[in-house]
Amino acid sequence: MRIPFVYVHFFLYLCAMKSKSLNYQILRLAIPSILANITIPLVGLVDTAIVGHISNATAIGGIAIGTMLFDLLYWNFSFLRVGTSGMTAQAFGRGDRVECARLFSQSIGIALIGAILIWLIQWLFVNVVLMLVPCSPEVASFAREYFFIRVWAAPATLSLMAFKGWFIGMQDTISPMVTDIVVNVVNMVVSYVLAVYTPMGALGVALGTVIAQFTGITIAAMIIVAKYRHLWKGLSPWRLAFDGKGMRRLLSLNGNIFIRSLCFMVVYVGFTALAAKYGDVELAVSTIMMKLFMLFSYLVDGFAYAGEALVGKYVGLGQDSGTTNQDKSDISRVVRLLFVWSLGVGVIFTLIFALWSGEFYRAMTSDSIVLGRLADYIGWLIAMPIVSTLAFMWDGIYTGATAGKQIRNSMVYAALAFVLGYLLTYQIYDVLSIYIAYFAHLLARVIYLSLSWRYVLRNI
Repeated sequence: MRIPFVYVHFFLYLCAMKSKSLNYQILRLAIPSILANITIPLVGLVDTAIVGHISNATAIGGIAIGTMLFDLLYWNFSFLRVGTSGMTAQAFGRGDRVECARLFSQSIGIALIGAILIWLIQWLFVNVVLMLVPCSPEVASFAREYFFIRVWAAPATLSLMAFKGWFIGMQDTISPMVTDIVVNVVNMVVSYVLAVYTPMGALGVALGTVIAQFTGITIAAMIIVAKYRHLWKGLSPWRLAFDGKGMRRLLSLNGNIFIRSLCFMVVYVGFTALAAKYGDVELAVSTIMMKLFMLFSYLVDGFAYAGEALVGKYVGLGQDSGTTNQDKSDISRVVRLLFVWSLGVGVIFTLIFALWSGEFYRAMTSDSIVLGRLADYIGWLIAMPIVSTLAFMWDGIYTGATAGKQIRNSMVYAALAFVLGYLLTYQIYDVLSIYIAYFAHLLARVIYLSLSWRYVLRNI
């Protein structure tokens, strides 16, 4: 079903090319991101499918816990993409070449420092977390081995976040599309070869990720040199990286996004950790469900990235000449059109999951026990796209506006909704309370961000 969906958007893109309308600008930015993002969840799906077909529920659970360990680390650095994207888009709108170059240099510098920190704390981190996460000894052993292989990709992984955010801010979604596709195709191919044809077995998916990430950073660096080196004409990247000008605002925004990331961990790591309490089968089920949830979110993120770029650009234009009512009107129109497109994607995926959920499940695992339990969760899978599309779209819009306080607050309330949703229902609904809590966090994000937008727009 993926190919027809892509062709529909490509047809609409060609139609929109006749004019420089906002629809054209949205699609020009969104479609490359969608094409790239299609490959991102496929990596996780392929990793899980490889392990699901060559091993058992314990290995699937080990992959889930191992991935969770990296989520705990890397989500704390999500500001490298989110903060860089919004601020770069505003600098682009103002036509500030030096600021664009400075933001890139500073973000890469922060990424490399972060990678060194991760390497220094890796042993302590993995052992402390595994002491706290309820899982079987077999799952914990597999997760530990997986972690100590994949952690060597930290410099490339964090730097790719900065590259991607900067590209989007520069109104360029083609470059991250190329990078993402290379990374994810290499990941899938190498992981499969290492897992199936070498003694590493299931752990081959970890080494495959390391190789893919360093391949990606090489491609991204080549794009910078070929396409953007003029930005650094007469400038020193090293001096820009340590230039205090602009750093205060970057750190302030990144601080709010860091808190947001911690709250994200409460939800997404909490989802996996709570599922582990109910045994390896339920952990495997929740892992597959979350992979399918994220399959949709990565597609909607194509429009969220367009929102980051366009909202940031129009905010930057206003900063350069004084924000006018027309600037705000353009931003409001972009927001309306973004929601029309993203809700359309949500409706399509609701139908796809309703009609072919069984096929998705069987592609992920051949374990009859896991498949039997997955059949009980079809309703949650069908409901997820419409509920979540609003939350994902608002995130992109607020990122473009660099509304750090609201971005932070939305996830504080969402994390609280997740915790309360679980605590208030787990004695009644048992494992289903995890899904109730997950949907509660989405609703909290939507409600807060919807109510706050008028205030943010008024103060741009």
